[in-house]
Amino acid sequence: MPSETGTPPDVSLPLWSFRDDVVIEPAAGGSLIVLTRWGDVLVDSPAPAIVDSLYRMTLGPVELTNVDGLDRDDLLTVLARLPGCVVRSLGLKETATPLLSAVPLSPGDVLELPGIDDKQPVRLSRFAIVRETGGELVVESPLSHHRVVLHRPLTTWVVGALGRPTTASAIAQGINVTRGLMTEMLAYLVATGMVVTGETGRARPVFAEDTDPDLRTWSPHDLLFHSRSRLGRHDDAAGAAFRNVSDLPPLPVVRPVPAGTRFPLHQPDLSVPAPGELSLTEAVEQRHSVREFADDGPSVHQLGELLFRTARVRSQTEAVGAGGVRYRVSERPYPSAGSLYELDLYLTVDRCDGLPRGIYHYDPEGHALTLVNENAAHADELLDSAMVQLGTSGRPPTLITMTARMGRLSWVYDGIAYATTLKHVGVLQQTMYLVATMLGLAPCAVATGDSEMATAAFGLDWPAEVSVGEFVVGLPLTQVPS
Repeated sequence: MPSETGTPPDVSLPLWSFRDDVVIEPAAGGSLIVLTRWGDVLVDSPAPAIVDSLYRMTLGPVELTNVDGLDRDDLLTVLARLPGCVVRSLGLKETATPLLSAVPLSPGDVLELPGIDDKQPVRLSRFAIVRETGGELVVESPLSHHRVVLHRPLTTWVVGALGRPTTASAIAQGINVTRGLMTEMLAYLVATGMVVTGETGRARPVFAEDTDPDLRTWSPHDLLFHSRSRLGRHDDAAGAAFRNVSDLPPLPVVRPVPAGTRFPLHQPDLSVPAPGELSLTEAVEQRHSVREFADDGPSVHQLGELLFRTARVRSQTEAVGAGGVRYRVSERPYPSAGSLYELDLYLTVDRCDGLPRGIYHYDPEGHALTLVNENAAHADELLDSAMVQLGTSGRPPTLITMTARMGRLSWVYDGIAYATTLKHVGVLQQTMYLVATMLGLAPCAVATGDSEMATAAFGLDWPAEVSVGEFVVGLPLTQVPS
């Protein structure tokens, strides 16, 4: 594969710039204030060459060696006070666009370029991902405090060659560039953690990330999800950003009731203690998971009381968000971030006194069930899946599947919407555990479910609405704590 210029490029140069969100303002006495997302830094009475260099770095990747009178060590001392702000790029002479750039995502790491032996084994980290953003390819990793932007096709060819163990020498020969330039490109990728180096002198290269016990316990997807749903290793918006408020309306508080036969549910009088009602302490202490159930299932009366005490809409109010936008929120028995309540409940009923076998949607506002699917095969698949997950010998009487209308949350929250949904699943499951225990029912959360199966059975518009949690309810046969 030829290089972009048709000949092996061999003249490279390091380039320096600031992140796009860095601003420099003059201060009293010839000083500068550097405004960054991590805080403001005062540069006290810098030399003219330092001032010139800092301002030039706000314009994009520049070479700093041609600034008259610049003391490089003095400049590096200033830049060391700006961690998380300096973008390091690798360019070629007589080309306007760099090959690649290492963009800091946090002030937690300062880029140090290692020396790369062109015979040393190298490979793309198993935690690295390549995606498009802003019309360019970027390489990211939850292990890194940087992202690498691939500005030119040449660098995408390099990354493409790193899907298996190789060497700088082999890649250079394959894409017709010099080994010197190849080791320089790899230095940026290794320094940012996108590429890992292996031990030499072995028949098969050994890479440290493959044997590190702390990394082996993480899947790439889980670690990426963790890093992107918490602050610290990314620069994406996170929290109540209301990013879509200008062109997307909020989803309604309650999912429109689907067509189907409607079954109003029992509404208990909460001012009157239920027979044998437990205290909170008693419910917490007696709560346990039950995986074997009686032949009979709970009655529709019992299901109605369970749903009323755990998931009904108590009230609706109006909230005010960014830019004064108004939207509706609700109050329910379990907590939800921003009172947005994106979760919906579907009940797959195998046996219940008062309800035909089938699949139902719960209306939390009208406190009623709607029969949405009478297909026996769909009910069998969902119940059998739950039975396998629980490791039981028979189908659970009732399976409650929690789905999330993700747009209800992501309309407000950026970056943390799905992580927040999973927390909501947990608090709703715990609320159901305690209420079911108080009512003398046999409850058990299910570890996971089949999203494709749920989509088909419930008629979901995936990914606008996705299944996120499962919970089974029956009558107790044995009382064996989980």
